[in-house]
Amino acid sequence: MRETLSSLPGLVAPPVLERLTLVVNHVLAAEPVAQDRLKPHAGRALVLHLDGWPALLPPAPPLAWRITPAGLLEWCGLQGAPAAELQLHLDASNPALLMVQVLAGERPALRIEGDAQLAADVGWLTQNLRWDAAADLERFFGPVVAQQIAQIGRMLAAGLRSALGAVEPLVQRFKPGRGPG
Repeated sequence: MRETLSSLPGLVAPPVLERLTLVVNHVLAAEPVAQDRLKPHAGRALVLHLDGWPALLPPAPPLAWRITPAGLLEWCGLQGAPAAELQLHLDASNPALLMVQVLAGERPALRIEGDAQLAADVGWLTQNLRWDAAADLERFFGPVVAQQIAQIGRMLAAGLRSALGAVEPLVQRFKPGRGPG
């Protein structure tokens, strides 16, 4: 049983990260200027570090991607990138809050280190690219239903953000090393 539980992240991570890569590539493909910014960096790798990842959760898999000649991303798999030219650091000490921020369209704080030109281009992408979920929903459901689904999604994200904001002081209070009181 213990071996089964310990192998669970290795079984779940690849499909999740492959889908995440598809979503990121969908967003990149929707903006040709984004792909144009990445094309000169084809073959180079970037790694996303989840700083402060909670020890109670299973360890995060390697989050490394290689830039393709088309200006898209290819996940490097569980072995990660052998040598990454760019390091992206994301505060992941509260994964639930981070997820809500991303779903609400907020940009989480991201520290970028490495090759100056690649860092500038990735920085521009993080500042300027947005997933237009409503437009994607409209293709499947039509404009009226898509608008309603998007509005419900915004309301849910706002509710989750509010709830997590209320819980955040408790999380900070009981962080390892701080203790209650």
